[in-house]
Amino acid sequence: MKKLMLGNAAVARGAYEAGVRVVSSYPGTPSTEITENMVQYDEVYVEWAPNEKVAAETAIGASIGGARAMSCMKHVGLNVMADPVFTVSYIGANGGLVFCVADDPGMHSSQNEQDSRHYAAAAKVPMLEPADSAECRDFTKAAFALSEEYDTPVFIRLSTRISHSQSLVELHEKEDIALKPYEKSIPKHVMMPAMAKKRHVVVEERERKLREFANTCEFNKVEDNGAKIGVITSGAAYQYAKEALGDKANYLKLGLVYPLPEKLIKDFAGKCDELWCVEELDPIFEQFIRSLGVPVRGKDEFTLLGEYSQNMIKKVILGEETAHISASDIPARPPVLCTGCPHRGTFYVLKKLGLTVSGDIGCYTLGAVAPLQSVDTTICMGASVSAAHGMSKARGKDFNKKLVAVIGDSTFIHSGITGLIDIVYNKGNNTVIILDNSITGMTGHQDNPTTGKTIRGEATKQVDLVALCHAVGVDRVRVEDPFDLKGFEKAVREETEADEPSVIIAQRPCALLKTVKYTGHCEVDADKCRSCKMCMKLGCPAILFEDGKAKIDLTQCNGCGLCVSVCPFGAIKKEEA
Repeated sequence: MKKLMLGNAAVARGAYEAGVRVVSSYPGTPSTEITENMVQYDEVYVEWAPNEKVAAETAIGASIGGARAMSCMKHVGLNVMADPVFTVSYIGANGGLVFCVADDPGMHSSQNEQDSRHYAAAAKVPMLEPADSAECRDFTKAAFALSEEYDTPVFIRLSTRISHSQSLVELHEKEDIALKPYEKSIPKHVMMPAMAKKRHVVVEERERKLREFANTCEFNKVEDNGAKIGVITSGAAYQYAKEALGDKANYLKLGLVYPLPEKLIKDFAGKCDELWCVEELDPIFEQFIRSLGVPVRGKDEFTLLGEYSQNMIKKVILGEETAHISASDIPARPPVLCTGCPHRGTFYVLKKLGLTVSGDIGCYTLGAVAPLQSVDTTICMGASVSAAHGMSKARGKDFNKKLVAVIGDSTFIHSGITGLIDIVYNKGNNTVIILDNSITGMTGHQDNPTTGKTIRGEATKQVDLVALCHAVGVDRVRVEDPFDLKGFEKAVREETEADEPSVIIAQRPCALLKTVKYTGHCEVDADKCRSCKMCMKLGCPAILFEDGKAKIDLTQCNGCGLCVSVCPFGAIKKEEA
């Protein structure tokens, strides 16, 4: 049976067919749907972990316990889980252990471009890279067997285009994979120096065997079209090259992207008059090929930036160009907070007060966009709290009264708690605003420890943010509604003036949640409108200015009513449907 599937869904299917028992992840675009698709398989234990490090450690523990296990994350999530990944390279695997990492060339939903192939080489962990949904299923399934055969974790590297494109996948029945016996082995599982030194020897021997395997494995394929041009490529770049060049080139499609096949590359290059390396992001293949003494063309003529395209490849290699629509031809559609977003009130107040805002990762990064323009910094998950602490220590108490950190509820659980502990322990007096919208918003409404539900929607213990903040030593903790602009402004003024750490929990659920039922819509009385544009400062996509007056697009307005409270002349009223 064949089915049209997203690449992410196909990874989940491959893991299911391979008999995976435990999947632990943290949501991050473009990897999120892998774990979400695992939920349909009732036999598999699936969870959202508080962060990627915990998720990786959970999967590692399951593997040591004899189960096939998997953890999925986006590229920056791999940074968070790097510590256990490097160590488990030494430990190896009992049950098959697979880490799925989705890179984001072009930064569609990320703060950087990062090539995860570097991690495979640094940790000495084999990495497979599928080029379509069928290979997503096949490679994932094969990765578990490869993991057990070579006693190693295995990476599956995806990219946005492979994760979120669809192609046909042949479905098979689930394999009946027994739980492997657990045997206590201090030399293998306890990575203290005396043991780790001996395990390093094992890792290097495994590397040697994998390099030999790379030359003959099923994942690396030569497509000989009798052409003079040879292209070495992988993943989405392979698809682009095939569409751009067709049978004008021969292809060495690398599915095992670490370790690379030395002999296979030399043999392929020897049959080509002109060799090209087509790879997005960093010149990892190219540098390896050059190290073999093989002349190759690549990044000198391509780019290190963003995604490739069929037209780019055709133009660079063949000198031909086809008509296409460039990004500059498409009308801009800037990102914006949704109508009814609870974060809008928070950033409106922070902008009004002229505060420096240490920001974080999530929907609320859009607080940096005009007209709100409140957010001063965005670094990584949890950094808002720690960076605010550092800024206040650098610039002193007076500056601290003009500074707040903002962080989402899920992000606070992910990695904001330790920053808050740092503030308390080291006698800081920062104000932290937890934007509690009752969900993990930007990645598509996943539950987290603050929502009281598991990934399967089961009721569970709900983290009490007020109690948690008190427990780490913050005495001043208050819950405020960010749509009560006067009350929220008063709270921010009071807490930033306090001579001790404080937390404001800005509590209002995401407007897109099914449980949120705004009613009616808002309308502008043109006769009362004085054209002051105060309502425009909210940055609500439903509010526009037309013929010198404010106007509300009723197709977008959901009746949240925030605009009513900012109009100084009572020109905006809420009308119930």
